[in-house]
Amino acid sequence: MWGRKNQAAAEPAKPEEPQRLKDALRRARIDAAERTGVVVDLHDAEVARLELLNEALDPIFAEIPAEVDLFDRGISRGENPRLWIDVIAHVAMGRDKRVYRFLQDTRYGRKVLAENVSIPEIAEAVTKYIAQRMIERERAVAETNAPIEDVRRAEALRQRRRRWRAFRSFVFGVVAGIAALVVLAVLFPGR
Repeated sequence: MWGRKNQAAAEPAKPEEPQRLKDALRRARIDAAERTGVVVDLHDAEVARLELLNEALDPIFAEIPAEVDLFDRGISRGENPRLWIDVIAHVAMGRDKRVYRFLQDTRYGRKVLAENVSIPEIAEAVTKYIAQRMIERERAVAETNAPIEDVRRAEALRQRRRRWRAFRSFVFGVVAGIAALVVLAVLFPGR
């Protein structure tokens, strides 16, 4: 008012350190959100492609008899989404997210059964795998051709023999213990 100039208008605005850091943090958060958005989009695309394959496998799984309980199909939506065929086999997406990889876990590591971009090709590989597993199951069932009643009777007989063997061992131990006490009493007579 009296010739004084406004100090704020006279001095140029100095950039404050916390404001620059705040801007940098804001930009970093925006970049991270954009990258996360891309990763989420890729993840959703992987799940969508696996769902398409799952739908293509519906007719194949519809033909499996109800008494065959080897297969438990489903999509796991973890960090790496997978379409599980059974406990040891699954379909996952390759590194480029376009290639289907049909994998089987074995005791020696993972084995690639098929790898292709085409859903019909992978569906064919899964069909072949299912047929092989069903044949293995039929062979295992055929090898145990003894009726279940015979197996139960044989197991009951085995258990009965084990019990008698344990009882005889106990009686032998008691008799041996008494005999040892009698021998000790004869050898070392009391005072």
